[in-house]
Amino acid sequence: MGHGGNVIVELTADHRELEELFAQIEAQPVDHPRRRELADRLTAEVVRHSVAEEMYLYPTVRKHVPHGGALADKELADHAKVEQMLKDLEDLHADDPQFNDIVAKLKFEVASHVREEEHELFPRLAESFSSDKLDELGRLVRRAKEVAPTRPHPSLPDTPPANKLLAPGVGLVDRVRDLLSSRETTD
Repeated sequence: MGHGGNVIVELTADHRELEELFAQIEAQPVDHPRRRELADRLTAEVVRHSVAEEMYLYPTVRKHVPHGGALADKELADHAKVEQMLKDLEDLHADDPQFNDIVAKLKFEVASHVREEEHELFPRLAESFSSDKLDELGRLVRRAKEVAPTRPHPSLPDTPPANKLLAPGVGLVDRVRDLLSSRETTD
């Protein structure tokens, strides 16, 4: 499944990529430095995905999907938990015993979040919107991922308008930090 198309296709493709990154991390020997590199890529992808959802998907769900407010609140709470785990993981070396523990907990939380989105949120979204609106949301989400931060920032706002104003600037700073540190965040 590739990127592009409507928001459901786009975000589902992200979910599959995250699952693949977790599998790649698990395929490495426990204390191998490649696990740290893969965790950095995973972090960047999770953060970009989350920021894009927070900027466009959840405000739309809150406003237009029946009982969307409660659903959006639950998803935002999941994001906050995952982002804190990513922050805790950020400076750990692959040979730190906490590294494996946090990766395992992170995998569980992300998998649970993905299931909820794919089995509850996405079907409700598909029922509530035309294909044109879903395509428009897909374009907005892709654009947001291009400028989103690549590192966890648990203290940043997760709702509009503040997140839409701050995320691109923080994303630029993160990309400069990634470049200066030679941190691998994409294939």
